[in-house]
Amino acid sequence: MNNISPDRVLQVLSRHIGAENGVTVTKLAQEVTDSLLVSAGDERAVRAAVVELRKAGLHVCAHPGSGYYMARDEAELVRCCSYLFDRAMCSLEQVAAMRRESLPDLRGQLRLPT
Repeated sequence: MNNISPDRVLQVLSRHIGAENGVTVTKLAQEVTDSLLVSAGDERAVRAAVVELRKAGLHVCAHPGSGYYMARDEAELVRCCSYLFDRAMCSLEQVAAMRRESLPDLRGQLRLPT
């Protein structure tokens, strides 16, 4: 995995502002590594860097329909956060079903906001 760091990913994403300028993870990895040949490991490293950037409070958005991009405005950030929240809730619903617990019980245990 060559050149893949949160700083490098942020540098490349700074050229992709707004959903209309989003890129797939493959294209992002190609731009980050300056290579057309990227591996699944490179793509995982880019995704991990995105997680780090988000945890640092940066507005790195993604959606299957638009790819990865930096939020242009509050509305794009809200849409991305809503998408991420819905994905998380879907995962929690699966956990609740597998544990044979109700989601409200599981939710209470995790102290999630309503």
